[in-house]
Amino acid sequence: MSVTPKVLIIYTGGTIGMVVDQEEQALVPLDFDFIKQQLPELNRFHVRLESIAFDKPIDSSNMNPEIWTKMAGAISVNYNDYDGFVVLHGTDTMAYTASALSFMLEDLGKPVIFTGSQLPIGMLRTDGRENLITAVEIAAAMDGDKPIVPEVALYFENDLYRANRTFKSSAEHFEAFRSYNYGSLASAGISIRYHRHLIAEMPNSE
Repeated sequence: MSVTPKVLIIYTGGTIGMVVDQEEQALVPLDFDFIKQQLPELNRFHVRLESIAFDKPIDSSNMNPEIWTKMAGAISVNYNDYDGFVVLHGTDTMAYTASALSFMLEDLGKPVIFTGSQLPIGMLRTDGRENLITAVEIAAAMDGDKPIVPEVALYFENDLYRANRTFKSSAEHFEAFRSYNYGSLASAGISIRYHRHLIAEMPNSE
C-alpha cells in the first residue's frame, strides 16, 4: 500500500505572496493564506501539504545569516515529520539563501526545494503558480521509499538546479536563474525528467 508523501511549505516572503496596493500602486506583502486561496490546484495533489510562515514576510533584500539559521532550524525541527520541504523566498537573494542552507543542513536525505516568482501569485500572468506546483511535486517525488532529489535545490521556470551552483541572471525574464557550471537536476515539461546522474546520492545511514 502506497503512503501519501507529506510536504511542509515554509513561507518566508517574496514577490510570490504580494499584491498590488491600488492606492499606492506598489506591491505589499500578504500572508500564506492568500497564496493558498489563489492555488486551489494544491488540493488536487496526492500529497499531504502543511505550511508554516514567518511572523512577518521578509523582503529578500533583508535576508541575513540570522534568518538563514532560523530557516535551517525550522527544517531541522520538522525533519522527521515530512518527506520534503518547499521554501518560498524572494528571488533577489534566493540563490544565496539556498546555497547557505545547502551547507548548513549536513547529511541531508530529503528534498529542500526553493522557489518563488517574478510576478505576484494573484496576477494574471504570474509564474508563481507553475513554480510552486512543480516545486511541491518535486519535493514529494519518491523512488520506492526514497526521495528522488535528496538535496537543497532551486526550481524556477522549468528547471531544477543544485542550490550552491545557482545564481540569478535576470530581473526581467521568467527564466531568471542559471547554473553555468553544473547541469540542471531536472527539467519540467509535460512530465518532469530527472537527470539522476547529476543528483546527489542519499547520505550513508551507517
